[in-house]
Amino acid sequence: MRKIALLGDVHANLPALEAVITHATDLGIEEFWNIGDFLGYGAFPDQVVERMRTKQFVSIVGNYDLKVLKFPKKNKKWRKSKHHLKWMAFKWAYDNLSEKSRKYLGSLPKERDLAIGERRFLLVHGSPYSNDELLEPDTPAERLHELKQMAESEYATEFEAIIFGHSHQAFTRQVGRTTFINTGSIGRPDDGNPRTAYAVMQLGEDDPQISHYRLDYDVDRAVAEIRNNGLPEAFAEMLIQGRDLETILSRGF
Repeated sequence: MRKIALLGDVHANLPALEAVITHATDLGIEEFWNIGDFLGYGAFPDQVVERMRTKQFVSIVGNYDLKVLKFPKKNKKWRKSKHHLKWMAFKWAYDNLSEKSRKYLGSLPKERDLAIGERRFLLVHGSPYSNDELLEPDTPAERLHELKQMAESEYATEFEAIIFGHSHQAFTRQVGRTTFINTGSIGRPDDGNPRTAYAVMQLGEDDPQISHYRLDYDVDRAVAEIRNNGLPEAFAEMLIQGRDLETILSRGF
């Protein structure tokens, strides 16, 4: 039985990533597939990239990562057009990445077609259509079927699983013979549960078996580092409450 850890949306939260690596390793897992968004509002952008690079995760680049890499060219425009906390998050992430990490992220593809024997798996960030598309537990089956056909047409093969994230909502859906797997978010859960999320795929002779996990991690350490670096308190509250920035701001931060 081959086991693969499926993860993503770490968003610069090293303590959460470490908890997932430890849990997966305890399950005997040595293979990690990452759907991107290494970077975000957390205080450990370079450490997160370096950890996944050196552990040789199979990775793609996420939409947030691409925006951070574009920051020098977009700085003036975004300073006027984006909420100042979002602009600050992009700036801080870019400024705290080493040149090695920037080059590594810039070298990653937006999607990967992975083969295990004759079995094929597609790794994307948002969906086969766009790395910005949000797929959620209640996404209509018709849309998932369209995306399955789109992927099969592009790659001229049927995928056993399409693995993605971006919406920060973990789920598994079956569409024909293809399993859609949202890994959930390691570093920035948005459902009010601050525990980190990832999935494990077990490959035997039959269809993939998917297990979703929610784990406690050292939130206090992640929050303390945000504060130690002088980042906005709203970023700390995102981790404490397990909510996105818009929700935190609506609550008065």
